[in-house]
Amino acid sequence: MENTNKKYWKGVEELKNDIGFVQNANREFNLDDIETVEPTHRRDFLKVLGFSVAAVSLAACDAPVRKAIPYLNKPESVEPGIPNWYASTYAEDGDYCSILVKTREGRPIKIEGNKLSSVTKGAVSARVHASVLSLYDNEKLKGPKKGSSNIKWEELDKEITAALAKGGNIRIVTNTILSPTTKKVIADFVAKYPSAKHVTYDANSSYAIVQANATSFGKAVIPSYDFSKANVIVGINADFLGTWIAPNTFAGQWAATRKLNSGKNGKRTMSRHYQFETGLTITGASADYRGMIKPSQEGAVAVALYNKVAAALGGKTVGGAAVETQNLDKCAKDLIAAKGAALVVSGSNDPAVQTIVNAINGLLGSYGTTIDLGTPVNYRQGNDAEMNAFIAEVKSGSVSTAIFMSNPVYDHSKGKELGEALAKVSTTVSFADRADETASKCKYIAPAPHYLESWNDAEPKQGFFSLTQPTISLIFDTRQAQSSLLTWAGLNSDYHAYLKSNWTKNILNGKSWVQALHDGIYEPAAGAAATGASFAGNVDEAAAAIAKVKGAGIEVSIYESVGLGTGTQANNPWLQEMPDPISKVTWENVIAVSQKTAKELGIEQGDWAKATVGGNSIELPVLIQPGQANGTISVALGYGRTAAGKAGNTGANVFPWVANGQYWASDVKIEKTKSGYTLAQTQTHNTVMGRRAVVQESVLAEYVKDVKAGRYEPKIGTSEGEKSPYQITLWNGHEKKNHSWGMVIDLNSCTGCGSCLVSCQAENNVAVVGKAEVARAREMHWIRIDRYYSSEMEHDAALAEKGIIGGYRELEIAAENPEVVFQPMMCQHCSNAPCETVCPVLATTHSSEGLNQMTYNRCVGTRYCANNCPYKVRRFNWFKYFENDNFDFNMNNDLGRMVLNPDVTVRSRGVIEKCSMCVQRIQAGKLAAKKERRRPIDGEIQTACSQSCPTNAITFGDMLDENSEISKILAVEKEGRAFHVLEEINVQPQMNYLTKIRNKDGVAKAAHAEKKEAHHS
Repeated sequence: MENTNKKYWKGVEELKNDIGFVQNANREFNLDDIETVEPTHRRDFLKVLGFSVAAVSLAACDAPVRKAIPYLNKPESVEPGIPNWYASTYAEDGDYCSILVKTREGRPIKIEGNKLSSVTKGAVSARVHASVLSLYDNEKLKGPKKGSSNIKWEELDKEITAALAKGGNIRIVTNTILSPTTKKVIADFVAKYPSAKHVTYDANSSYAIVQANATSFGKAVIPSYDFSKANVIVGINADFLGTWIAPNTFAGQWAATRKLNSGKNGKRTMSRHYQFETGLTITGASADYRGMIKPSQEGAVAVALYNKVAAALGGKTVGGAAVETQNLDKCAKDLIAAKGAALVVSGSNDPAVQTIVNAINGLLGSYGTTIDLGTPVNYRQGNDAEMNAFIAEVKSGSVSTAIFMSNPVYDHSKGKELGEALAKVSTTVSFADRADETASKCKYIAPAPHYLESWNDAEPKQGFFSLTQPTISLIFDTRQAQSSLLTWAGLNSDYHAYLKSNWTKNILNGKSWVQALHDGIYEPAAGAAATGASFAGNVDEAAAAIAKVKGAGIEVSIYESVGLGTGTQANNPWLQEMPDPISKVTWENVIAVSQKTAKELGIEQGDWAKATVGGNSIELPVLIQPGQANGTISVALGYGRTAAGKAGNTGANVFPWVANGQYWASDVKIEKTKSGYTLAQTQTHNTVMGRRAVVQESVLAEYVKDVKAGRYEPKIGTSEGEKSPYQITLWNGHEKKNHSWGMVIDLNSCTGCGSCLVSCQAENNVAVVGKAEVARAREMHWIRIDRYYSSEMEHDAALAEKGIIGGYRELEIAAENPEVVFQPMMCQHCSNAPCETVCPVLATTHSSEGLNQMTYNRCVGTRYCANNCPYKVRRFNWFKYFENDNFDFNMNNDLGRMVLNPDVTVRSRGVIEKCSMCVQRIQAGKLAAKKERRRPIDGEIQTACSQSCPTNAITFGDMLDENSEISKILAVEKEGRAFHVLEEINVQPQMNYLTKIRNKDGVAKAAHAEKKEAHHS
C-alpha cells in the first residue's frame, strides 16, 4: 500500500477533511452532545410484561419437547454444562438456511450452519444468526387475542369455525412458503372450504423472473443459478451476495471462483465480475468492474449488452435507446469470450428486462451450465397480480374471511389501502406473534410460535428437503398456524404427526425418518446435470416495452437492507445495531445521495430531508454515499415499522413507493428540513493512527507475474543497513510449545456481509448499546468489518502547496465510483502485544498458545491498553449494559437474557473487553480431545466468525500443526499474498491477511501512469 498511487479513505468526511472529522480524528470517542432524534430507549417505553425466567426454564427443560418435565426428573437428553445440537431449518419469507441449533440446559443460544446441506453448505447469514434472539422477544403476544382482549383457544376456534361455516369468499394470504407440508395443510383447508384461495406475495418480489421464464421457456419458475461455474459474471442491480434470491448459496459459489494459490503450480485464475447498479451494494463493492446507472436505465443497459453480444455471435439485434455507463463494451467482449461459462442476472422486477436477460444468457449458452431450469428454486413464489386482485376484492367488500400469515399492511405497496379496507371483511385472523401492523387491524390474533419452537419442513429447491424441529418447549400460549388451520378444517390438529405422515408417504421413499431428522436434510444422492433450454421469448416486444420506460428528475432506488431485510425481524436489536456493510449506519435507514447530487440539491450530511414520491412523503437523515449514481437516491426497505416493538419502530417505511411492483420511482421531490444531525455510524471513528500499511491489494494481471504483487514489505534503517522489522526487537518472545492459534483472512473472499459480526455477538454475549451510544463511538462489537474506499489519484505538488489534501487531484471524481475493500478487524493477538506492556494490573496477559487474554475481574478500567492498541479493537464498558433501564434491550429482561452463553462472562461496567478468539471453544475442544487421549483434529475447533463465514474467508487453526489448513495456507502464501497489518511496528500478530486481488487487466493502471508521465514532461 506504501508503493501505490491509491488513496484510501473511510468516508467523504475524511476525503474532504471536514472540520468535524479533523476535530475528532485523534479522539477515541465523540463526547459532544449528539442529536439522534430519539433518546436511548427506556424501560417505560414498554413495561416488562412479567414473564419470569423460571417459566422459561421450565419450558426449556426438555428439547425437543412434547411435554414439559420438571427438573426434579432430569431429561436424559440434558446434561448441565454440556450443549446439545439439533438440526433444523430457517425458512422465513422465502429466505432459507439449513442450520444446527446449540442448546444449553434446553435453551437455544446459538445457530450454526449445517454442512450436510448441499444447498447452503454451512453458510449462515447475519439474519439467521440473529433469529435466535427473536425467540426471546419479550414483546410477543402471550396468548390468543380477540380485539384487545384475551381469549381462550377453545373459544377462538369455536368462533372462527362458525364464521367459516357461513361460507363466502375466504382468502389465506402469505409470503412465500417453502414448506411442502404446510402447502398440503392449506390444500386440505381449501378442500374443506372450496371458496378459499391461497394468495402468495413477496415483500421484495421476483415475480418478473417467473413471468419472463414462462414466456421464454414455457416454465413459470425461478431457475437454479450456479455462480461457481461462471468465468464472467454480470449483475444488473442484483445484489446476489447480499439480498437477491439466495445470497447464502450464491456467496459461496461466487467466492469459489475468487480463490487463488501462490504455490508453484497454484491457481492463478479467477472469475471476472461486472456490476451495473444504482446504489453501492456489497455485490458492487466486490466486483472487479462497476458501472453506475439510474434505475430507469436497467432495461437500456440489458438491451445494449444484448445487442453487443448478439452482433458478435450472429444473433438478431433489437432497437434500443443509447445508454452510457462504464465498462459496457469491455463487459460484452468478456462475456463473448466466456461463452458457455458466463452468467448474467438482473434484480429488476420488470418482465421485459428479465426477458432480455434470458436472451443474453441464451446466446451465451448459459442454460445447462450456469443456469438450471430443470431444478427450479422455490425462494420467491409471490404473484403480484393475485395480491393486487386480493386487495381489490377486500376493497369491494367481496371477501368474508381473510387469514393472514404475513404482514401486508406494512410490507406491501398498497398496505395502507388494505388496512383501511379490512373493516369490510367480517372475519379477519392473523397468525402474527405480536399485534403488528396487520394483526392490530384483525378481529382475531392466533399467535404462532417462533420457528425454533415449531415442527415444519422446507423444499428450497425442487427435490431438496429439510426439516424444522422444536428446540425448546412453547414459551408462551401459542399454536402453530398449521395446527390452527387443521383445527378449523375439522382435522387432527397434531401437526407433528401430520408432518411425519406426509414425509413417510410422499418424500422419504422408504428411507428413515429418524435419520432425516438427525441430519436435518433429505436430498438426492447425486445432483442431476443442469438442464439446458432454448430461448423462445419475444425480444422485439421486450425491447419495445423497455423503450417506453422513461425516468424523470431525481430517481429513487428502493433496496433491501442486508441486515434488516424486509423488516420481519425489525425488533431484533442485534440486527438494528449491526452496521450496514456499506454506509456503516445503524438503527435507521437514510437517504443515500451522491456528493454531486447533494451539492445540486443544497443538502449535506447531517441534514434531514423530506422526499416525496407521488403523494407519499418520508423524512430521513441524509448520507453522502460514494458510489451512488448521480441524479438518484437510495432508501432501504424494512424500516418504518409502527408496531414491531421498542427496538423496531425506527426509520421510515418506503413500501408505499413501490408502484406496480417496481422498486424504483422517478421525479422524486427532495427538500431539506433541518440540519445538525449525527448519524450513528461505526466507520469513521475507528482509526489506524495514520499508518498506511493496512490494506494491501493488486490486480490479477500483476499477480500472475509476481505472487507478491501489492505486498508492502517494510524495512527499518539501522547502522547495519536496512532490516526487516522482525529482526529488531526488545522482546524475548513467547515460546509456544503445544498450540499456536491463529487465523488467515482472505480479502478476496470477504464480502462484508456481517455474518461474522452477529455470530460473534451471539457467541460472546456482546452488549447492545443503542443509537446514541453508537453515535458516541461506544459500540461493543468484538469484530468490525472495516470498509475502505480507494481511488487512483495523481499527486500534484502545486495543489499540495495550496493545501489540498495530500496534493491529490480530482477528489470529486474519486468520490463518485471508488473501489472498495472489506477488512475484518478484531484483536490481532500480538506476540509483542503493546497492550500487555502498559496494563498496570496485568489484566491483559499472553497465553502459551498465542492468545492475548483478558482477566475481567482484574481490570480496573485505566484504558491504557486501548490507547496503546494500534488496531483500536478493544472495547470499554462505559456502563453496565445488563439490568439497566437506560439500555432496555434483551439484557434488561429475564426472557431476553435466556439467549446468553453461560460459557462466557457477561462483562460489567468499567472493564475492557475484546476478541478472545473464542477461547471457550478452544478449551472445550482441547478437553474433548484430552478425554479421548488425542490432539485436537484440525477443523473441530472453530471460532464463531470462522464457522459462520458464508464464503470461507476466515480460516482458523493451530499453526503448530503442520497438517492444519492454516499451516498449509501459510506455507504457500508466506512468500505470496500473506501479510500482517502494520507489519512495520513488529507486534507479530497471530492474524494473517491475504492481499485483495481484483481481476483487472492492468490497462487502466498503465494508462494512468502514461498520463502522469505526460503531465510531468
